Amino acid sequence: MRILCLAALLASACAFTANVPSVGERVHNVAASGSAHRNRRATIVMDGKANAIRDRISSVKNTKKITMAMKLVAAAKVRRAQDAVLATRPFSETLQSVFGGLIQRMGGEALDLPLLTQREVKKVTLCVITGDRGLCGGYNAYMIRKSEARFKELKSQGVDVDMVLVGKKGIQYFTRRNYPIRKTFETGQNPDAKQALAISEELLNTFLSGESDAIELLYTKFVSLIASTPSVRTLVPFAASDVTTKGDEVFQLTSQSGDFSVERTELEVAEPQEFPNDMIFEQDPLQIINAILPLYVNGQVLRTLQESVASELAARMQSMQAASDNAGELAKQLNLQYNRARQASVTQEILEIVSGATALEG
Repeated sequence: MRILCLAALLASACAFTANVPSVGERVHNVAASGSAHRNRRATIVMDGKANAIRDRISSVKNTKKITMAMKLVAAAKVRRAQDAVLATRPFSETLQSVFGGLIQRMGGEALDLPLLTQREVKKVTLCVITGDRGLCGGYNAYMIRKSEARFKELKSQGVDVDMVLVGKKGIQYFTRRNYPIRKTFETGQNPDAKQALAISEELLNTFLSGESDAIELLYTKFVSLIASTPSVRTLVPFAASDVTTKGDEVFQLTSQSGDFSVERTELEVAEPQEFPNDMIFEQDPLQIINAILPLYVNGQVLRTLQESVASELAARMQSMQAASDNAGELAKQLNLQYNRARQASVTQEILEIVSGATALEG
């Protein structure tokens, strides 16, 4: 009996000692648990609100990149527009010089030419130049408003009015409201002499055929990158002094420290070309002047198209800059909201842990 009891005690002691680790094993387990603790990362479980804010921040930042890219594209196109204006200057100066020389050669004789003849105004054709695209602030809205005001003003004076529309935005607006439209043109953002010729031929034919007694041009005058003015001018008929005495101006887009600015240069009137007194013209000088005047009108139409495009691009630059600034401000506000939501989530988790520990101790 004693032998059986001793054997049972020895078996239970062996079983107990088999489950107790040695000193080396205990040190290894402690080191392993410390390494796992160091490599463990805090997992923050955020609610749906924080995730939604984070997605919106990413969307706003992407939008800002797009608007900044559109601003730079518009700036590059403004430079192209100014280069186009400078490229037409030699022709305009030569035309003005030759015209002035012919006027002097004729000795101030009265010019009986159709384009210079004033007649009683019973009908006016408005040539309205707008843009083909949006995202340019109030550029198109201002021009359309100016055109509507001029249309109503002429109607109130008992003058019949029709329209020649240049640009998709103006075409869409006035077509939907059933305004009297003679013809429409689309020029895009890079007008050239061919497009200006098509428009000027339509306007000249309308005037010379007697269908209209005056042609008025409504366009946006380029002032600076932050300002442009809707303007109205009578294209035909005009006076000879409009050709010989009016100067011109050109603009140049410059950049300094990442900021864009415009430098305007006033150009003097081209000096009249001197023709020798013994020079014999194959055609009568009056006929030559009559042939030059349509070229002058074509040049004026091309210049107003280029100026309108420059105004549109400048307006787009400003609107895209404003959109980028607003996106940056919105991203800052959303970051604050996101940080607050994240902090609230972390605080809530800490409170839950402390409450659980307190409940276990109690």
